[in-house]
Amino acid sequence: MEIAGWILVIVLFAVGMAGAIFPVLPGALAIYGAFFVYGFMISFAPFNWFFWTVQTLIVVVLFIADYAVNAWGVKKYGGSRASVIGSTVGILIGPFLIPGFGLLIGPFVGAVIGELMVGTDAKQSLKVGYGSVIGLFSSTVVKIILQLLMIVLFIVWLLIY
Repeated sequence: MEIAGWILVIVLFAVGMAGAIFPVLPGALAIYGAFFVYGFMISFAPFNWFFWTVQTLIVVVLFIADYAVNAWGVKKYGGSRASVIGSTVGILIGPFLIPGFGLLIGPFVGAVIGELMVGTDAKQSLKVGYGSVIGLFSSTVVKIILQLLMIVLFIVWLLIY
């Protein structure tokens, strides 16, 4: 049972890290779920209230940062709320519509369409689309760092227990 537990934990960690890049995967929730898998299949003994509080705060920060950093990229380049929404929609559907490049093209096109819909000229709309890609990359870096922190804290917690 312990070996199966570790295999599931590692698979969930891998899915979680892939989720930092592919937004259709659960990301931080998969990593957080790995802690429960470990607890149910191996032991909850190593985890106290402090562990759960820290990990939960990281997940909350991840969700807020994911949206905020992407929106920051769009806003920094003069985007409106419509371009933030368009970029978010593009992140979600782009990979399905254009496998391979949809993750980059989706938010760009979504932000551009969002700006054009509110009457922004084409040049400014393209600038905002570029900002959405910058925001996407920044958001991805933040997610990778925070999700790695979650995994490292888990491992350190087990080592000191």
